[in-house]
Amino acid sequence: MPGTNSNLTDTVTETCFHCALPLPPPDNMIVATIGGKERQFCCVGCKGVCEAIYAAGLEGFYERTSNDAPLAPPPILLKDTDVFDLDDVQREYVSYLGEEREIDLMVEGIHCAACIWLIERSLTQAKGVQHVNANLTTKRLKVKWRNNEIHLSDIMRRLGDIGYATVPFDPAAAENRLQRENRNLLFRMAFAGFAMMNLLWISIALYSGADQSEFRILFHWVGFALATPTLFYSGLPFFRGAFTGLRHGHLGMDLPIAIGAGITYLYSVYVTIIQPTTGEVYYDTVVNFLFVILVGRYLEAISKRKAVSATQRLLDLQPHVATVMRDNDWHLVSIRTLACNEVVLVKPGERIPVDGTVVNGTSTVDESMLTGESEPIVKREHDTVSAGTLNIHGALEVRISHLSGETALGRIIRLVESAESSKASIQRLSDRIVPWFVFTTLFLSLGTFLWWIDTGFEIALMAATAVLIITCPCAFGLATPMAIAVAAGLGARHGVLIKNGGVLETLSRINHFVFDKTGTLTYGQMMLTSLHTETLSWVRNDSIGDVSTCPRILYPILARLIAVERYSNHPLATAIVSCVEEIPDVDKHFSVTDFTYHPGLGIRAKVDGVTVLVGTRYWLGRNGVTLSPVLQTHAIKLENRGTICLHCAMAGKDTVLIGIEDRLRDGARDLIRLLHQQKIKMTLLSGDRQAVAQAVAKQLGEMAVIAEVRPENKSQVILQLQSEGQRVAMVGDGINDAPALICADVGIALGSGTDVSIDSADIVLMHNKLGDVLTAATLARRTLRTIRQNIGISILYNIIMVPLAMATIVTPLLAAISMPISSLLVIGNSARIRRMFRGSYLRSDPWHGTAWFRHGWRVHLGRKKRSIR
Repeated sequence: MPGTNSNLTDTVTETCFHCALPLPPPDNMIVATIGGKERQFCCVGCKGVCEAIYAAGLEGFYERTSNDAPLAPPPILLKDTDVFDLDDVQREYVSYLGEEREIDLMVEGIHCAACIWLIERSLTQAKGVQHVNANLTTKRLKVKWRNNEIHLSDIMRRLGDIGYATVPFDPAAAENRLQRENRNLLFRMAFAGFAMMNLLWISIALYSGADQSEFRILFHWVGFALATPTLFYSGLPFFRGAFTGLRHGHLGMDLPIAIGAGITYLYSVYVTIIQPTTGEVYYDTVVNFLFVILVGRYLEAISKRKAVSATQRLLDLQPHVATVMRDNDWHLVSIRTLACNEVVLVKPGERIPVDGTVVNGTSTVDESMLTGESEPIVKREHDTVSAGTLNIHGALEVRISHLSGETALGRIIRLVESAESSKASIQRLSDRIVPWFVFTTLFLSLGTFLWWIDTGFEIALMAATAVLIITCPCAFGLATPMAIAVAAGLGARHGVLIKNGGVLETLSRINHFVFDKTGTLTYGQMMLTSLHTETLSWVRNDSIGDVSTCPRILYPILARLIAVERYSNHPLATAIVSCVEEIPDVDKHFSVTDFTYHPGLGIRAKVDGVTVLVGTRYWLGRNGVTLSPVLQTHAIKLENRGTICLHCAMAGKDTVLIGIEDRLRDGARDLIRLLHQQKIKMTLLSGDRQAVAQAVAKQLGEMAVIAEVRPENKSQVILQLQSEGQRVAMVGDGINDAPALICADVGIALGSGTDVSIDSADIVLMHNKLGDVLTAATLARRTLRTIRQNIGISILYNIIMVPLAMATIVTPLLAAISMPISSLLVIGNSARIRRMFRGSYLRSDPWHGTAWFRHGWRVHLGRKKRSIR
C-alpha cells in the first residue's frame, strides 16, 4: 500500500501518502491534514488528488492499493469528478471489457420509478454509453461505456446535472452513504413533525371558533411562520427533483407532490395577505402531508433495506482485517493490502479472510455458508479453505491463493448483486409506463379542479391537490425489483445463486428439463457394486452399502486384485481399490511384478508369482483364458442393467466377475418423480453408451434418453427441442455442458462443476443438491406470482383511491397518509416470499414430496421437516 495508506497505523514515513514515491526534503514536502490525520506528500498534485479522493468518499481506495504498486503522481491538479478518470482509481472499481469499461455506481437521490427512467434515459442519449441499468431497490447503477468517446467523469457530471450524486460502489462507503441519506430524511421528517404538532394547536383553535375572533390574523401569520421553513427545508427534495425533471423535459413523481404542496401553500399565503378576514388557510395541510410523505419514504427506505439485506449479510462474513506474516513477524493489516502467496494466521473463532491452502496447523472449519452442511470439516496441511468460513478450534496458517473479489465468497456476492440489480422483461414494461402515469396524474388533477371550480375555488383546489398527492407510481416501480431482490437474497441463503433476476421469469415457464448424466444425476464416481464367482455372489444392498458384508472367502482374491489395481490410475481401478481398502482384514502386502496396462482392454501382472489378468472378456480370451459360462451369464444380466463388468483371471482361470456402477446422486429419484408428477418433460442427455444411459434412466423413472451424444452436439439437442416449442432448462456440471447451458432458456450448473459450466449457467447450485433444482423452480414461480400481485396492488390502489380523491371524499391529508401505503404493501408482499417459501429439499415419501412442490413453503430435508423462520 502506498506510503502509510493503512488505517491501522498512524506513523510518519519517508514516502508520499498517495504515490508511495520517496518524499523530498522537509522544506519542499507538502503536509496536509486529510481524513483527520496528518499526511505527507511529494507534490501539490498528489495532495490535490488525495483530497479529491477523500472528498468523494473513496478513502477505501488507499486500502485497495498494494505495497508493490506505487502510483504515478498526477501532472496537474484535478477538479471535481476528474479524479475518477485516473487509471489508478479506475483500476480498483472498473471492469475492463476490451474497448469497453463497466462500473457499478452508488446513486444518491433515487426514490421512485420515475428516477430510474430519468437516469437511464439521460445516459443512453450520451454518445459512448453502451449500456445502463439502474435499480430502484438497491440504488445502484451499472454503466458500460467506451472510454475513447466519453469519460467516467463526464457520465458522473451528467448525472449530477439532473440531480443525482454518484460514486463508485464500495460496500462500506455505500452503507455509510445510505445511513447518511436516511439520517437526512429523518431530520427533515422530524422538522416537519415539530411544525405539524405546533400547527395542530393552532388548527384546533381556528376550528373551535378563534377564526371569528381578533386572534384569526395572528394565528394565520403564526401558521405562515411555521409552514414556510417546513416547506423549504422538509419539502426541498421534492421541489429540487421536480425542477430538475422539468429542466430536462421529464415528469417525475416529485412534480405532483411539489405542485400540490406549492399551490396549497401559495393559496394560504394569498389568503393571509389579501383576504385575512374571509379566506381559509391550509398551512396545517401542507405541513401535515409533507410530514406523512416523509414518514412513508423513511419507512419505505428502511423496509427496502431489510428486504434486500442478503448482500450485506454476505459482506458481513468477510473479515476486514487479517494477521499476515511480514518481516518475520505477524502484522494486523487491512485485507485489501494482502497479496497472493502471503501467509495469514487464522486464530480460533475467526473467519478465514481469503481463499488459500493450509501450510501449518490443524483445525475444524464451519463451511456451512458455502456447502450448506452444518458438520464442521477437519482441515490439515495442504487442505484448501475458503474466505468467510469460520475457524472453530485450532490455529491455521494459510497461504493466499485468491484475494477479495476472486474468492468463492467474493464470486457469490457478485452473483447476488448482479441478480438484485437485474431487470425482468415485465419490469422494463413498467419503467416505460411511469412517465405516462405522471402525465395522467396531472391531467386528472386539472380535470378535477375544473369540475369542482363552480362549487368553490377552495373545494376545487383541495380536490385537485388530493389527486396529485394520492396517485403514485412508486409501488408500480417497486413491484418487480423488490420481488427479484428478495428472491435473489433468499436463493443465496439456500445455496441457489441466481445471476440474473430475469431468469426467474423464464424459469417459471419451463416445461422441459434436460439433465446431463455423469456428475449431475450421478456423482461421476465409479463404485464397486458386486462380486461374482461360480459358486457365490455378493451385491451391495445399495450404492453406499457396507462393504464389510463381503464374504471372507473372497478375501484372498480381493487381496491379489487390489495389489494389481493399485498400479493403475484408471477410474475403474480407483473404484476397486477404494472399496477393498474399506475391508480391514484383507491382506494388502502382496508383491507385484511385470505390471503392464493395455488401454481399452485391461491389465496384466504377477502377484507373488501368480499371473493376474483384469479386464474385458476379449482381453481374457486374447490371453488364452476360457471364460466361465456362469460368469458370462451374470455379465450379460449386469450389462443389460448398465453395469460395467470386468473379469479377473488368476493362474489362467476366470475367477471373479466385478460389477462397477456410477452412483446416483442423492435426491435424483425424488427430483425426477416430482417433476414427472407436475407433467414436466425430462430428457437424459449423455455421451455414454445407450445401454448405460437407459439403465440410469430406468433407475430414475420415466424420462427420455438421448445417448452417445458428442459434447459439441449437446447444444444441437437443446436447439432442436426449442424448435419444437419446448421451453428448456439444462442442468449440467462439466466443460462439455457449457454450450448446452448457454443455448438453453435457463442453464443450471452444480457448484461442484467446472468453472466453465458455472460461468455459462444462469443459476448455480452451490450446495450440489439436485433438490435445489426444485428450490429454484418454486422460487421462480413464487417470485413471478408476487410480481403480479405487486402490480395488482398498485393498480387496485389507484383504481380505488383516485376516484375517491376526485369526488372530494379523500382530503389532501388523507391522500398523504394513503400514498406511501401502496409502496409499503408492495414491500411487505415481496418480503412474504421468505415466509411462503421455506426450504431447499424434499423427502422421499411421495405424499410429502408432492406437498412440497405443490405448496412451495414446506421444507423436507432428509427425513426431518425443518422450518426456516
